[in-house]
Amino acid sequence: MNVTRHDIVIVGAGSGGFAAARTARALGADVALVDHGPLGGLCILRGCMPSKTLIASSDVIQDVRDASELGINAGPISIDFPHIMRRKRDIIAGFAQFRVDGIREFPLYEGRAKFLSRTQLQIGDHAIVEAQKFIIATGSIITPAVLPGLAETGYIDSDMALELTELPQSMVVLGGGYVGSELGQFFARLGVKTTIVLRSRHLLSAEDHDLGYALTDYFRDEGIDVRTETLIERVSPRNGKKVAHVVHHGAREEIEADEILYALGRVPDIGGLDLHLAGVRAHPKTGIEVDQSLRTENPHIFAVGDATGRFLLVHVAIYQGEIAARNAVHNAAEPADYHLFKTHTVFSDPQVAVVGDTERDLQSTGVSYIKGVYDFAEHGKAICINKTKGFVKMLAAADTGRILGAAILGSHGSDLIHEMIVAMNYSATVFELIKIPHLHPTMAEIWLYPAEEIAEKMSAVEIEKPLRAQSVG
Repeated sequence: MNVTRHDIVIVGAGSGGFAAARTARALGADVALVDHGPLGGLCILRGCMPSKTLIASSDVIQDVRDASELGINAGPISIDFPHIMRRKRDIIAGFAQFRVDGIREFPLYEGRAKFLSRTQLQIGDHAIVEAQKFIIATGSIITPAVLPGLAETGYIDSDMALELTELPQSMVVLGGGYVGSELGQFFARLGVKTTIVLRSRHLLSAEDHDLGYALTDYFRDEGIDVRTETLIERVSPRNGKKVAHVVHHGAREEIEADEILYALGRVPDIGGLDLHLAGVRAHPKTGIEVDQSLRTENPHIFAVGDATGRFLLVHVAIYQGEIAARNAVHNAAEPADYHLFKTHTVFSDPQVAVVGDTERDLQSTGVSYIKGVYDFAEHGKAICINKTKGFVKMLAAADTGRILGAAILGSHGSDLIHEMIVAMNYSATVFELIKIPHLHPTMAEIWLYPAEEIAEKMSAVEIEKPLRAQSVG
């Protein structure tokens, strides 16, 4: 096979790889992309966009059910599931085509890639490319299912769930992370009797406990059976059904359903790359090891996005892709700063969104902070539009009032969090935030209340200081 040479070869044409390619090309490099297909990337084809398209339908279903609170009686709800899925397919096809058009502006090698050496990559059995620099952006795959009996019994994962043609009557969701929470609620709202099984004390176990417990309660209020602190031992078939055998506080139980949704996470998609031949250190579960500049152990090879196993977030992959491209082209060592970029959201209802440090972060590092909290149930605009579930939380440095982190559990939380991202980007204090005009009545003005609470607590501390000093003297 002939060897083709490029300045930079990017393995993976998803969000991170495409961002890297565009950045490197803009800086004057000869860039090629490698991808085994289907082209478009995880976010567009099997992740963010299709799932949120489906969730939009289930959110409307709940709005219709709640409409009587506003004096609107809609009557019985009829769900056209084939239409919901057809709409999703049409929308995603448009997104994917737009991305594919962009990908095909670059030299593209389609096929499975594996390294032959530190400078050469083979694609399938038909091409070898050589490059001065490589950027690995192969994304992630669903964690292989190793639960006893699962393969024999049959199940669907999140990819399969996005392609269903018929709704099951009942479903057991294995896992209470963002995938299990989002899709579990989606199916429940479409009328599927849904049970979510998880080992932790609440949904979204990585989040602060107040967020996780509150979301768990809201799910249960909707009629979703959330089984917390429950260990899944195995699954088995029985009379055309699928049975999850679980243990809860030492007691064995069985949960029977028509379908099982496996939602126990994702791992980096790096198998078969033969990274050791390129001098790149990696682990199947935790991903490719990189430094702050996204360099691997081989200084001429970079890795970004889900392949690094750290933050499985599209905006992080894009950010990393751009940094890696600049470092590759300029032989630089620009570091990545994740303090704001680890911002994330979960499209449950109510939505969860978090920026900066969490309470668990601050407590683990011993940082002194002051907290302000305000409930949507006390917020005027939320009451007017009947969106009163949840709360906002703000965390500020105890000495300066600088905002360290914020979280929201509430309607449109994924949009409302951006005010805090901007404020924190400019190292704003609660005192500065309070001075910013907020339109009334709006959902966004809810952020003023926790800021005011923190400011009042800080003022009280300042007042008490001279009093204590005087009493001592």
